[in-house]
Amino acid sequence: MSKQVVIIGASRGIGEELVHQFAKQEDCQVLALSRNSKQMSEVFSEYPSVTCVTFDLDGDKVRETAERIFAGVDKIDIIINNAGKLVNKPFLSLTAEDIRSCYQVNVMGVFSVMQAALPKMSAGAHSVMISSMGGFQGSVKFAGLSAYSTSKAALASLTELLAEEYKESGIAFNCLALGAAQTEMLEEAFPGYQAPVSASQMATFIADFSSSAHQWIKGKIIPVSLSTP
Repeated sequence: MSKQVVIIGASRGIGEELVHQFAKQEDCQVLALSRNSKQMSEVFSEYPSVTCVTFDLDGDKVRETAERIFAGVDKIDIIINNAGKLVNKPFLSLTAEDIRSCYQVNVMGVFSVMQAALPKMSAGAHSVMISSMGGFQGSVKFAGLSAYSTSKAALASLTELLAEEYKESGIAFNCLALGAAQTEMLEEAFPGYQAPVSASQMATFIADFSSSAHQWIKGKIIPVSLSTP
């Protein structure tokens, strides 16, 4: 029976590469969600196993929208919450809207997605949160990223809390705190910086982790970085 993989934030960067990774596996059906469904449909048109759906974490009624989308699948075996919103501003320049939108996409939207997804998940399923080394305790921090990094830190706590609340279900919850990978978002945060890892290389690791690590690892926050925190 095919695995059903849900990827949130699938239109660019690591999310796009993740769709490519899973779509090439014969036993996978991929549900790719992003605000830019037109771009996804063009990029993933070669894959009959990929279904692209418009989905905005900063939209109205995120949970209800996700529930309608997930009603079209029998189960969810892997869900990767990869979407993210970057706000790069000095602390005193942050507006209430900057903070709200960042937390809505990076935290509140993930709450809503998981509330919709969990009824479709059962023993053996794996939820993977994509966080950042900027949200990993003890790591190097960077000026201007207080809204982004603190919102990504919240995903670490959410992972641990879901793992505890659902520990009898057999569902695994893990969080990957990613170091620098060459993506559009990295370029926005650090213009001109060249990461040691490509988006495709990072996606390969995440895809492998999502497919197998839940047999051995549950409720963990794992740094994925070539540098020392």
